[in-house]
Amino acid sequence: MKAPARVLAGPHASQTGSFLILMLLVLQGPSSCSPVSMWEKGQPSTSPAFSQIKRGVYCAGCVVTVSIVQQLAQVHNSTFQAAMERLCSYLPEELHLKDICRAVVELFGADIIKLLNMEMNADVVCNAVNVCKQEPGLPVCHMYKTSQEALEMSLKKARQTIKKPNNMAARESFLDVCSLPYMSKICQAIEYSMDFKVPLQDFDKDNFSTFPSFRGYDWRGKDCNENDGSVYPGRRPEDWDALQDSNCNGIMGIDPEDGIPYEKKFCEGTDSRGLILLGDSAGAHFHIPPEWITVEQLSLKTFSNLPLAITNELNWPQFSAHTGFQDSTIGGWTDSIYLRLRARNRCNHRDYQNISKNGGSSGNLLNFIKSMARKQSFDKPALVFYQMIGNDVCRWNPDTITHMTTPGEMHSNVMQALEYLNTHLPNGSHVILIGLADGRFLWNHLHNRYYPLGKYVELFSKTQEQDES
Repeated sequence: MKAPARVLAGPHASQTGSFLILMLLVLQGPSSCSPVSMWEKGQPSTSPAFSQIKRGVYCAGCVVTVSIVQQLAQVHNSTFQAAMERLCSYLPEELHLKDICRAVVELFGADIIKLLNMEMNADVVCNAVNVCKQEPGLPVCHMYKTSQEALEMSLKKARQTIKKPNNMAARESFLDVCSLPYMSKICQAIEYSMDFKVPLQDFDKDNFSTFPSFRGYDWRGKDCNENDGSVYPGRRPEDWDALQDSNCNGIMGIDPEDGIPYEKKFCEGTDSRGLILLGDSAGAHFHIPPEWITVEQLSLKTFSNLPLAITNELNWPQFSAHTGFQDSTIGGWTDSIYLRLRARNRCNHRDYQNISKNGGSSGNLLNFIKSMARKQSFDKPALVFYQMIGNDVCRWNPDTITHMTTPGEMHSNVMQALEYLNTHLPNGSHVILIGLADGRFLWNHLHNRYYPLGKYVELFSKTQEQDES
């Protein structure tokens, strides 16, 4: 397989990029009939349910983008056409994001401008141009607070205005690029990495990589030999690493003064161990920088880190509280449990794994826990944090209470995970269980704040956003 950087720079990179940016735009606040909850059930990427998920993500991405265009026009006192061009100019060339934006404007721009000039809101616009589609038996998807009756009346008027566009086939192809023959293998590779939470670039198949994103070393320790599957972070040293650094902690060779291998001299008896997190979006450090959707702050510099965020599923595990190892460009100095373990014992260098996903729960963990790379017979012990803090309770379903994980199911899921860990972790490992978060804390601190996307025109608060979702 080619390196991701080369794959994305190929002749069909713009289509690949469109898949990525639309596919990985995980919602900060889901629309009222978002099917994202299906993601929590471990639906494969080829399933009809997964296609619905993609459509829901496209819909939310459209609403966010149209809202930004609408507000940019107000901030700069410009036409909607100029606002679209301005937004595209802010996006980086990497991953062909600027080209993708211009392609979207070419395909959808005329109809969007026509509807915005009629003072239609973003929900109506995105439904009218068929990026958002109403599922049978469900209400019209919407992000802004409005009644279904008013929304349906506006939508009827909008559809009468634009009718059926001449480029409908091109629009549908743009939203389903993975169905194209020359795109299928690229999409399959990316979806495999997302589904199974393993590095996209991993030549020796040891589940560690020399590439940072796409589940590479931003998520788990950096491999130091991609040609040898027996060399990876966290393993017990082979012959005290006298000849090679078999565990990638930077310690190898023999002290010429006494003939003792450095690994034996510095690490023997120090109780070195790795750090593994089994978590959800909180553990993965999901974050959409507010400046991305705050129109007054938009600039080319604002989106400089967007390509990295896209290839990490809008997560920032390299800055997280458990496995962070880099100082953050979005939050400053990083302090993590891994860095504390490493500071106490440098033999722990690179021995971290962040096995987390957006929408992770006690149920679907039973699938992606298998991406944990720890061999009971060959590797060092690990300190494992089990942290599913919310998705078993706060589901993105119309009826949240009905879809909550029951106490009995929660107990069963946790016990199954512990049984799996018991058969895969080396002796001397420990598991720390983190309880569910108290959602009242979030409500008390967020309910009366304006959501960044609506802050400029004070469109909706966090309370309204939660009501709609």
